[in-house]
Amino acid sequence: MRITAKFRLQLLAQNGIFVVLLIALAALTAFLAHEYRTELDITQNRRHTLSQPTREMLLKLTGPVKITVFATGRGMRGAPRQQIQDFLAPYQRLKSDLSVTFVDPREEPKLAQAAGIRLDGESVLEYSKKNEHLTDYSEQTFVNALMRLARAGERLVMALDGHGERRLNGIANHELGEFGKQLSAKGFRTNTLNLAVAQEVPANASLLLIANPQVDLQAAEVQKLKLYLQKGGNLLWLIDPEPLRGLQPVAEILGLMLSPGTIVDPALRPRSGPPVFASATHYTPHAIFGEFRLNTVFPHARQIEVNESKDWQATKLIEVAPRGWIEMGKLADTVSFDKARDIPGPVNIAIALERHVGERAQRVVVIGSGSFLANTYLGNGGNLDLGINVINWLAGDDALIAIQPRSSLDSYFDLGRGAQYLLLFTFLIFLPLVFAAAGTAIWWRRRKA
Repeated sequence: MRITAKFRLQLLAQNGIFVVLLIALAALTAFLAHEYRTELDITQNRRHTLSQPTREMLLKLTGPVKITVFATGRGMRGAPRQQIQDFLAPYQRLKSDLSVTFVDPREEPKLAQAAGIRLDGESVLEYSKKNEHLTDYSEQTFVNALMRLARAGERLVMALDGHGERRLNGIANHELGEFGKQLSAKGFRTNTLNLAVAQEVPANASLLLIANPQVDLQAAEVQKLKLYLQKGGNLLWLIDPEPLRGLQPVAEILGLMLSPGTIVDPALRPRSGPPVFASATHYTPHAIFGEFRLNTVFPHARQIEVNESKDWQATKLIEVAPRGWIEMGKLADTVSFDKARDIPGPVNIAIALERHVGERAQRVVVIGSGSFLANTYLGNGGNLDLGINVINWLAGDDALIAIQPRSSLDSYFDLGRGAQYLLLFTFLIFLPLVFAAAGTAIWWRRRKA
């Protein structure tokens, strides 16, 4: 084929048009990328996508939130300011009055000292004339800090002590120490109460927790509990399939009917031992649950029923073991339903009681399993979420009832400076030069041909 001057001119025109169109396409792509933002979260547990409870929590904050980040060029774990800003960006997009200000503590040492800053990358969150410090940037810790700021006033949870109860600071498997830590993270203050010494339940207590005493309470202690309820105090009572240890008068005030026996659910048969785990998958519509849809597990549960009363508004909360029963006999590795003795399911295991004492709204929740919040079983299903929701409702923080944000399952990944330079050189310098050289060589060969 003979290459004429006219043909060369046509090729040049075609190549010129191609280059112009390519540049126009690149410019259009850059414009669209700048104007329209699209993100795809492919991480495990969707760690970079705000969960629905987090969105609801932010929308419930009626006032502005101010965040001051004290960070040099590199903050926590070597993360630059940009990474902290990227973490906070989704919250800013959702809540327009959430402002973020960056301060270099080296340039403003007095300001950092006045704010009590101890770590590079530490933030101060301000809301409703209160503040919280943040050093770990994850959805769970951030939302917990906002929940603590959102609580109006102090929330004190008193736990009855002195009779072998499950403790909110205990580390044994049957204790409630991990649940107590979660309460502290959500802004509650916890303390113990020994009524053998204390004159009464403190008036500033948001609620009282009774978790399975192992020895009988004295008559004077029971009288103090009755007086607390008569004054309108809130109560969370966890009752295991054991004797009430002198608390029968309290059960009478609440109108409880407590049948003996342990709930057996064949659907949750363990590898060894009797099937004493009951699972709940559906819940009665109530403010405690909100949009709660998680399964919960109740080990060694008992039936909780209540007499109809003009004093209390009662709501049955949780039914379990639709194909199970209440075992009245001795528990063994193999159990079977006895029509003459056992009670067939489903079985209710939780009651919510409400009434007004004067101008005070009184709330009581009775759950027929203390083990479901124990250290051993707290991580099963939605046990923790349900426990936090119950405490929020009893404390009057209905607006904060939500499924708690899930902690990330992904490991932290941090590229070193050498790896960053390697990626920069490879993808932004080396590969483009290789492609340019290959294109030039092909063009030269074609021209020579």
